[in-house]
Amino acid sequence: MAIDIKAYYEKYGPMVLRRCRFMLKDEERARDAMQDTFVKLLKKEHELKDQYPSSLLYRIATNTCLNIIRSRSRRPETQVDAQILAIANYEEPESSWLAKDILARLFGGEKESTRTIAVLHYLDGMTLEEVSKHTGLSVSGVRKRLRNLRKHVHELEGVSL
Repeated sequence: MAIDIKAYYEKYGPMVLRRCRFMLKDEERARDAMQDTFVKLLKKEHELKDQYPSSLLYRIATNTCLNIIRSRSRRPETQVDAQILAIANYEEPESSWLAKDILARLFGGEKESTRTIAVLHYLDGMTLEEVSKHTGLSVSGVRKRLRNLRKHVHELEGVSL
């Protein structure tokens, strides 16, 4: 049974648009990204189950926005974008290696959903209840994942850049 794209668009469109606005900081690009999110959903509608639609749409929107950000960083549009790109691509081999190593150790043994939880809670500022709704996990499950992640961070505190 195919999912009802129209109903999803009406119910979750505002959530997807908020996510795109937050990530892209540009109204026009956010609206384009929202449309791209639903186009991607439309292409896979017969393969998807009607379970956890907000989590699915949130993930698709996030990935769509990340792709737009990556694409934009490859070809800066303004002088400010060019400066940010230069800073982001500045590579001091030791610092770059250490940062990658810390992230790999922090998230290496974690489930992908733990990364999503960390982004939603720490970067997007969502409450545990909101994260729970978006991920399909219980509030206690979200809390446990964050507690374990904090434990890993404390273990890595001795490593500095």
